[in-house]
Amino acid sequence: MPMDSSAPVQPSLAPLRPNSQRIDATPGAPAGAPATTLVSPTAPAGPATPAAEGTTPTATAPRPSGQVTIDSDLQQADQATGIITATGNVRILYPDQRVVATARQAQYFTKEDRVVLSGDVDVIQEGGNHLRAERVIYLIKADRVMAEPAPGQQVFSKMVIQQKAAVPAAPAKPSLPPPSAPVAPVTP
Repeated sequence: MPMDSSAPVQPSLAPLRPNSQRIDATPGAPAGAPATTLVSPTAPAGPATPAAEGTTPTATAPRPSGQVTIDSDLQQADQATGIITATGNVRILYPDQRVVATARQAQYFTKEDRVVLSGDVDVIQEGGNHLRAERVIYLIKADRVMAEPAPGQQVFSKMVIQQKAAVPAAPAKPSLPPPSAPVAPVTP
């Protein structure tokens, strides 16, 4: 799929295909639960604390919830291995990181805090970051991503690199300190 580098990349929030189903159940929920929402144990959970009575609430960024929503044709959770597998038209929303990912299969290894996406993986982050590969491995605790291409292909990535503000240079210091009092000549 050719990319137009001048066009901004926006996460696709298109509805699912008619034959796919959305499942939002908590890991460890009984089989047949109607939904799958993954919550990372490393992310703080819960809503922000409300403002005390008589005070004005301050504008703060919402606290991360660690919540991830997965839409796919089929989802399975194996309690013995701790592996959650989603297959067919997989679409993952990770609002805390402003990420939308699509793949043919996604596996969450709960015991290892590892996510493996495979088959036409496309990861788009709001702000312009984009990754396309055959397989992407995300190590949650290490916050590390590894991408592998299909045989004979390459991994594609587009990143927005944040520029740090320039720090003004310090004024040059004189090599000798200025004399504080007149110096008397030395006599032998």
